[in-house]
Amino acid sequence: MHPDLEALLALQQKDQAVMAVDEALRGLEPETGALAEELAAAERVLDNAQRGIREALRRRDELEGKIATYRTMQEQRRQRLEWVRGAKEASTLMAELDLARSVLAKEEAEFMRSGDAVTEAELKTAEAEAALDKVREGQASRREALAGRREALATEREQALAAREAAARAVNGGLLGRYERIRKGKAPLALYPLHGDACGHCFTAVPTQRRVLIQRGASIEGCEACGVLLYGAE
Repeated sequence: MHPDLEALLALQQKDQAVMAVDEALRGLEPETGALAEELAAAERVLDNAQRGIREALRRRDELEGKIATYRTMQEQRRQRLEWVRGAKEASTLMAELDLARSVLAKEEAEFMRSGDAVTEAELKTAEAEAALDKVREGQASRREALAGRREALATEREQALAAREAAARAVNGGLLGRYERIRKGKAPLALYPLHGDACGHCFTAVPTQRRVLIQRGASIEGCEACGVLLYGAE
């Protein structure tokens, strides 16, 4: 066996441990995302309900202002009617009063409906708030369990990284540099055993002379095709 091979294999084993923890952390993401989406959906319902209240209140206030204006104008017409002497002008004012009275009645009816709309919007908001509270309640234990698993994995990852750093210090500097460069590439691992007369990663044939050196433990060679480091399996 090549004198540096054991240290390299130990380092790769530590890297695999870190990768396993990272994979476990990624495995929590779907559950985390589902909880977040469920909560966001309930919050959107509440936001829409609250927007409905604001719109209903705005509409009611708008109608209230219009009605106040119409009433003021009606009062002004009545006062003018008291001072009118001509029959034609009086007839015109009476027609205006009748028309305005009809318009005012419609606006008042609409105002009453707007009050009902406010009440309905408030009920919907109360229901949405209750539904949101229920979602939060229902998620509490699941979120707590998820946080516990995430915290445990984070601790495990810190320990795995510390073990990895310790293993890296035992590797020859030149080999460590090659190993780290390969790990940044596309291969899942940096170190592979020979597979018969081929690379254990891409299965490209290794030239006989290089293969013999690898098998004897005289050298740790890189694959000419994919670049991973090769060693002879015992």
